[in-house]
Amino acid sequence: MNLDIHNTVQLAFLLSIFGIALSLLLGMRSLKAGMNLMYFKKRRDLIGRGWRYIFIGIGLVVCAYLLNSYVEPAVYRVFPPSPTITIKPSITTTTSVTPTLTVTMTPSVTPTPEISYTPVIPSDIEIRFTSVVTPNSETVFSPVQFAMAIDDEYQPVNPSIEFEYPVNSIYITFSYDKMLEGSQWSAIWYREDGEIICYETIPWDGGTGGYGYSYCSASSEKWLAGEYEVQIFSGLTWKVSGRFTITGEIPTSVATSTNTHTVGPSPTLTPSSTQTITLTPTITNTPLPTRTPPPTDTRWPTATP
Repeated sequence: MNLDIHNTVQLAFLLSIFGIALSLLLGMRSLKAGMNLMYFKKRRDLIGRGWRYIFIGIGLVVCAYLLNSYVEPAVYRVFPPSPTITIKPSITTTTSVTPTLTVTMTPSVTPTPEISYTPVIPSDIEIRFTSVVTPNSETVFSPVQFAMAIDDEYQPVNPSIEFEYPVNSIYITFSYDKMLEGSQWSAIWYREDGEIICYETIPWDGGTGGYGYSYCSASSEKWLAGEYEVQIFSGLTWKVSGRFTITGEIPTSVATSTNTHTVGPSPTLTPSSTQTITLTPTITNTPLPTRTPPPTDTRWPTATP
């Protein structure tokens, strides 16, 4: 323990005050005990001891007075204090902090309105509430975790915030505390364009505290690439939200290509017009010129002889 001159003198002064109180107390007790004894020798010894304690206390009073008034200045004459106060000029460097006031102008408050809103339950989901138990306002939920599967203890298997298409089902897991049995709770799954993909709203039946989960199972056509958000409510009060992303090339063009193929074959009906070519057998009527055999009647002149 490092003590300077001032602290040492103060410590000695306090010890002397403690010695004064102790000496006076012992002296008064010894005098009082001696006064009540019948035997002269013992009474004299106790009374003498009591006066000695009192004189020691008076001496300590003088010592405390000297310590508090004269000892410290006398010591400083022998051991002058070193001028260690030279550290104060370093405070002048704070003037250089004034230019940092310009930095306070840069963080505009404009981004805060994007985060200031609190999620609310849509009215078409609110009308599906069936619970009559008032939710506990002190209910708490942990941040949610996302995974494509969970184990038997409702813990996520390979949790992530990014999933690659195709996706069929996604789970959320969380811990909770101070839930009331039978109070309404809801989990709503939103796509970034505001469309609701899935939702769940039922009376709570999972106990007051522990681990829970919810999941969304939808066709792959609804899991488009982009960002999704899950909001959890206790009654009408929003408790926690979480976001995840689906990435990958989604073959949306496959559906359009099937339409183009169906339209394409319809013009192939035009080749059916080639059946008109089958009418060419009319040209087979050319056997009519085969009636030329009449000229073969030239045999008759041979009969003239």
